[in-house]
Amino acid sequence: MAETSLIQGRYRLLDLIGRGGMGEVWRAQDESLGRHVAVKCLKPLGPQQDQSFTRVLRERFRREARVAAALQHRGVTVVHDFGEHDGVLYLVMELLEGRNLSQLLEDNSQGPLDVPDIVDIAEQVADALAYTHEQGIVHRDLKPANIVRLTDGAVKICDFGIARLGHDIGFTSKLTGTGIAMGTPHYMSPEQIGGGHIDHRSDLYSLGCVLYEIATGAPPFDLDDAWAVLVGHRDTAPQPLRSHRSELPEFLDRIVLDLLAKTPDERPSDATALRHRIIAARSISEHPETTGRYGRYGREGRMGRPPALSPMLAHPPSAAGSTSHGHAAGGQDPRASRLPSWTYGMTVGHKATGSSALRTTPPDHTAGLTGEWTTPSGPAGTSAGGYASRERPTPSPEQIAVLNSRHSAGLSLGRLGRWDEAGEVHRSVAAEREHMLGPDHPDTLGSRYEVGFTLSRTGRTSDALREFVRVTEGRERALGPDHPETLAARQETAYVLGQLGRHFEAHEVYAAVLASRERTMGPDHPDTLRCRHNLAFNLSRLGRIEDSYRMALEVAEARGRVLGANHPDTLVTRYEVAYALGMLGRWTEALQTYRDVAAGRTHALGGDHPDSLAARYEVGISLGRLGRSAEALDLYRGLVDDRTRVHGPTDPETLRARHGLGVNLGRLARWEEALAESRDVCAIRERVLGPDHPDTLVSRREVAVGLGWLSRWSDALAVYRSVAESRERVLGPDHPDTLASRNDEAHCLEQLGRGGEAVELYRRVAALRQQREAGRP
Repeated sequence: MAETSLIQGRYRLLDLIGRGGMGEVWRAQDESLGRHVAVKCLKPLGPQQDQSFTRVLRERFRREARVAAALQHRGVTVVHDFGEHDGVLYLVMELLEGRNLSQLLEDNSQGPLDVPDIVDIAEQVADALAYTHEQGIVHRDLKPANIVRLTDGAVKICDFGIARLGHDIGFTSKLTGTGIAMGTPHYMSPEQIGGGHIDHRSDLYSLGCVLYEIATGAPPFDLDDAWAVLVGHRDTAPQPLRSHRSELPEFLDRIVLDLLAKTPDERPSDATALRHRIIAARSISEHPETTGRYGRYGREGRMGRPPALSPMLAHPPSAAGSTSHGHAAGGQDPRASRLPSWTYGMTVGHKATGSSALRTTPPDHTAGLTGEWTTPSGPAGTSAGGYASRERPTPSPEQIAVLNSRHSAGLSLGRLGRWDEAGEVHRSVAAEREHMLGPDHPDTLGSRYEVGFTLSRTGRTSDALREFVRVTEGRERALGPDHPETLAARQETAYVLGQLGRHFEAHEVYAAVLASRERTMGPDHPDTLRCRHNLAFNLSRLGRIEDSYRMALEVAEARGRVLGANHPDTLVTRYEVAYALGMLGRWTEALQTYRDVAAGRTHALGGDHPDSLAARYEVGISLGRLGRSAEALDLYRGLVDDRTRVHGPTDPETLRARHGLGVNLGRLARWEEALAESRDVCAIRERVLGPDHPDTLVSRREVAVGLGWLSRWSDALAVYRSVAESRERVLGPDHPDTLASRNDEAHCLEQLGRGGEAVELYRRVAALRQQREAGRP
């Protein structure tokens, strides 16, 4: 944009503050209100750019602006306005006069800050985070460059551009499939790295990293290799601050180390509790009786007003020629090949520096649209998004903000597993958004999408299907059939069809979505590969095991090429490859593949991660199928111990591992032990899951198997018959599992010398099976 350009007849650009790879930041004059502001402008995208990318970038920018504009707190940068002018997206913010913490460190020759400054900054940041977390917003990329100290001593958090409402963490997380949020490695929490659930306590960990750096001059894991930094966060205890700087007060050391706890539950419960702790500790340290106890801080007390500094924006631009990989442009970092692909977009530098690239987040192919453009640019009566506004009054920003907040609350309830309550919130918000914005507005459809998701999680699969079909139709009308949001809804429709056992219909939907994704995004786009993975999974449910195996193998190879061999998405698909190999009877290959997946997951996610434990379980299944029951037994004993420690003795997965242990005891002819184990597991499953739950019935059948091998056929018959009756009641008389149980019952009758009854039951089962086969399309 040219100097002195006037945006929307209101914002006159005066001085270029910074320029980065994606745009520019200008000091500007708000002609309407007569004040200076900062205007962040994205580079205009030329006609050579992919149109899908351009649409998504606009939507993502709008979403970023809505999130930021809803925040009103002295510790958060104020966003005044946003919109589009002559094809350029812009964001209008308050103009900050101050220096970010990275620059303050640089000003101090990378030396640490004074203790009073550190404690004051910690308190103010904690106060701001307490507010944003109450709004349901997690920053996810808190670092020194995103925290500005103003000339009057106030502290502001900047750049909520990659914050997410609820569980939606955008395109970069979709590259991982496990929730890993793109951030800066030196300040990422272990749960961000491991793909675990991310909440407000992840920001507290990042704050701990920031405080560690401004207190010691270096972040807690000060390494040049991004992967080494990530592993440090996940596995290594940080050195106490006082080991680097002995005059630091003990309370500050304790607070920072508590913030850097590896698990969220070990950290302070929230930012409010953290702020109160800081205030209490500071009050004690400033009391006259404590003078000298905490060294320099006890003598000097609170920080005075810092000297006046030149105006600057929240995110300072990087120097020309810098790259996002931390090495010179044009050169190839020899370490890059050793790093997971999902770390390539992270800053790999020695530590935070005084300049950071002016950037926008990558395009978000999963985020919903959020509200209208502030400034219309279409025909009269129509917003820039193309939604007619003449028939209903334009909602106020306050109304939009309230609904956004309630939407966020619904997402938070879902993260807590309170799906019924989440569904009620989303239904209420959807109804109000429909009344206020219209049925096909992206926000309305976004709420409807969440309604469908909560319905699927609460077992109301048919209702979820209707909701997803409705969302798909609305998005096709509003956004077009090939829009990423439309495809996301169609793909969720296919998933729910699969849940309902309608795998042929699911296959048709998956195939159509895949064709669209390949056409608009390319064959190796992560969303395309995710759809191909789902299609491979569905093929196996259709009995097309060879086709499923070939497709899963292709997807695993593509994901390995694009994301890396140990990326969680790659390992998920390799897991599916192993499953198909087992279904094809190729158990030796399946065993090796499951072992590779288990090793990869342990390396990437940790040994106690549920996915790592699930892969170990499948290794045990494969060993048993190969007749290596002694090895399987040892594996299951260790798995039971780990599952019990991590999830508890009555968790369904702990019981599944115990079931495997009992089965292999039987295979080793240790039937008394096998029977005791099966009875114990069956009793717990009946109490925890219910008497007719499929897992309970599997355990009850295993009890009958043990009784039979111990020649207690009368007892076995009673148990087999009870399993058959339960399955008939729940699944129907001609379900394959019911028919298998009736065959078990007939076998028992034979063993008891009741051949006539056995023959009659075998005939009945055969007739039911023929009827079932005849009725199959």
